[in-house]
Amino acid sequence: MKKSSLNSKLEYYAKDSVVVDRKNEVQYLYGGARVKYEGLELDAEYIEFDNKNKVIFAKGGINEKGRYFGRPIFKTDGQGSSMADSLSYNIEKGSGIVNGVYTEQEGGFFSGGKTKMQPDNEFHVKGTTYSTCNLPHPHFGIHITKGIATENYIIAGPVYMKFEDIPMPLGLPFLFFPKPNKKASGFILPTPGEDATRGFSLLGGGYYLAFNDYMDARLLTNFFTNGSYDLNLVSNYTKRYKYNGNLNFTYSSTRNGLEGTPEYTPQKTFMLGWSHSQGANARPGTTFSASVNAGSSAHNQVTAANGTYDPTRFLQNTLNSSISYGRVFGDGLFNFTSALTHSQETQNKTISLTLPNVSLNMSTISPFDSKKRVGEPKWYQKLTLGYSMNATNTVNTREDLLFTKGGFNRFTNSVDHNIPISLPFTVAKYFNFSSSLTYNEKWDFKTIRNKYLLTETGTQVLTDTVNGFKRGGQYSLGTSMSTKIYGIKQFKGDGAIRAMRHVMTPNISFTYKPDFSAEKYGYYELQQYYTNDLRPGKSQPIEGAYVLDNLGNPLKYSIFPNGGPSAGEQASIGFSVDNNVELKVRNKKDTTGTGERKLAILQGLTFSSSYNFVALQKKLAPINFSGRSQFTEKLGINFSGVFSPYLVEAYDEVIGITGATQSVRTAYREADRYVWNAGKLPRLTTFSFSFDYSLNPEAFKKRNENIDNINKQNASSSRTQEQIDALNAISRDPNAFVDFNIPWNFSFSYSFNYNNPLGRPETRTLNNTLNFSGDFNLTPKWKIQYTSGYDFKAKNLSQTNFSIYRDLHCWDLSATWVPFGEYQSYSIDIKVKASVLQDLKLSKRKGFYTRY
Repeated sequence: MKKSSLNSKLEYYAKDSVVVDRKNEVQYLYGGARVKYEGLELDAEYIEFDNKNKVIFAKGGINEKGRYFGRPIFKTDGQGSSMADSLSYNIEKGSGIVNGVYTEQEGGFFSGGKTKMQPDNEFHVKGTTYSTCNLPHPHFGIHITKGIATENYIIAGPVYMKFEDIPMPLGLPFLFFPKPNKKASGFILPTPGEDATRGFSLLGGGYYLAFNDYMDARLLTNFFTNGSYDLNLVSNYTKRYKYNGNLNFTYSSTRNGLEGTPEYTPQKTFMLGWSHSQGANARPGTTFSASVNAGSSAHNQVTAANGTYDPTRFLQNTLNSSISYGRVFGDGLFNFTSALTHSQETQNKTISLTLPNVSLNMSTISPFDSKKRVGEPKWYQKLTLGYSMNATNTVNTREDLLFTKGGFNRFTNSVDHNIPISLPFTVAKYFNFSSSLTYNEKWDFKTIRNKYLLTETGTQVLTDTVNGFKRGGQYSLGTSMSTKIYGIKQFKGDGAIRAMRHVMTPNISFTYKPDFSAEKYGYYELQQYYTNDLRPGKSQPIEGAYVLDNLGNPLKYSIFPNGGPSAGEQASIGFSVDNNVELKVRNKKDTTGTGERKLAILQGLTFSSSYNFVALQKKLAPINFSGRSQFTEKLGINFSGVFSPYLVEAYDEVIGITGATQSVRTAYREADRYVWNAGKLPRLTTFSFSFDYSLNPEAFKKRNENIDNINKQNASSSRTQEQIDALNAISRDPNAFVDFNIPWNFSFSYSFNYNNPLGRPETRTLNNTLNFSGDFNLTPKWKIQYTSGYDFKAKNLSQTNFSIYRDLHCWDLSATWVPFGEYQSYSIDIKVKASVLQDLKLSKRKGFYTRY
């Protein structure tokens, strides 16, 4: 060929043969042909390259069975791979015609019809189907009769839906799709709906705000014709290697009844969530994080957790938040942290705020040690000194009183200082001793004074707050000794158990602390009765009338509202013993017959108590025990409890005074007498026991792998809210991840709590809970999931959910049913899997608030 006829290098290849027509400058490539020229890559069964006219023609072939094979697959600069039945392309003009194209564009697939490529990167299409189904012959699609696609927009019309090649009476005469190729703000169209209780609705409408490449926001709304509405603001932000986070605020005005009924009164609630995390290397030595979950106590119950029907949310009793900042300075010697914390109890609607909580901690130092020391330190060089400071500004109140007049005057503030000094040493190699001196000092800027009134219903306490600075200091001395005792038993023969090892860790300590409730310190006041006159200044102390303990001594109370120096002299000896028992057993998985593995029978089985020599009564403290056991690799249990060494006795309790007459009733209390003096064993007052088990742990493994794969994607700000919700659902619920490769799964958990402080039937409480969940494949494409439990107190099933999933290749069918209970409801959804067509769905629901 003439050198001037080619503008750049031409590469071509064919498995069968290559025929060159030098006169007309045409190459004919047969069988597995391939051409690369100026950014174009083309593979096909047959390729014809006309070098004179700069035209490439490609098509497939027909095999002996009459099937069309070897379709052209082509790729150009800046475009993905595409497949076609045939194509003709002018590489000089950049134009061509493609028949029967099949190509992927941003999560969707174009197939069929004819496409004309223009020199200005404009595409004219005719008879093409757009679908998210990845089959060359898709199950469904939007059929585009005619259309023009450019870099910035797509114009098409008329268009209509096709299912299994059957045209649907759903179409539009004209469509316009902008393609800004970057984040852009715009309106989000709502989905119309109907609810038996709330009426007709427009759901999910709103506006999307694309501030920049690092931050966006979505404002979504739900409107119902009965007057209910929801407002939801979702914002995500990120800066690579620096920080990322998201904000979610929801406000709802809900009417869950018919007009004229009490439920029709609007219930206005809100919920605020904020999560922020800082990159590990963003600012070395400084940390900032936030985890906020606050709002109206009734929000999740009224809205069924924003319509998710997530039992872990609408059965949640507490809400907690924390915003913290930390900094390390002084060459790592000091650590400063500051946090704003929030705790909310949704049943009693109580709230606790700490604004802020400031801590300063100094690392332990050895003031008498030398950096140039060589060899073992001397005894005095082992002495260590530390310091910590904690300052709080806290309020505990009801949420409806927090923002009322004077609500912030309820805050109490205090500063605690702690200086520990210790000296460890070893005696006879095996006994580890440690002596310590600890000094604590408390600064409060408000103190309290109590008045005790004796009424017909018992003792009433009135508290006055006194502004002013007050300090309180206390100290304690202590020493402790610990060691380890090992016991090993070897078993002979070929039994399953080869050896047993018992490790016992006893610990003995002695502590002395003076009685800081003594009058000379001024930290405590006597609990004195006052006259029952609530008029200002009229209630006066009754001389010689005090609240007494069971020994007839006046009781005292601390003037520090957040707790001050402790009351009562202490000269006590503490003792505890920790036990670990392990078996060495034959490993059945070892085919050689010589393999062994360890099996923990008892871990951390600890008994502890103390004896106070100077206590006026009950010198021996309750006996605590706890432990855990791992019977198999799949089953482990945890348990703990308390034994009381004292007998229970009856006494007459004064419940009111009328004139000179006292009203009494029989009550029970622990006496200062040991149970073994009466020939009895210590009384069990508290016991808890729990375990969980999965019959198919592979399900949890797959679920964790799925979470890891999602987390390996871009930061959370690049995910849609649907993806974020899905990830959260998978994290809290093992069954939320539908994996058809796992044929079945069943897991359950059980907890038992017993409490009876006085060993009386009227003081006994029992709580035991059984929860179970699982799933199974009805067929390779059908999966049924369930979550339930048993309420032993109500003797009935607890919150129960059933879910059914059907894999329809490019579509999903899902149904959720809550058959009974407060949140009885159902929902059925059939939708496209791909998020690009997430609004293409059909839903039918019955809300928990609809009772007919």
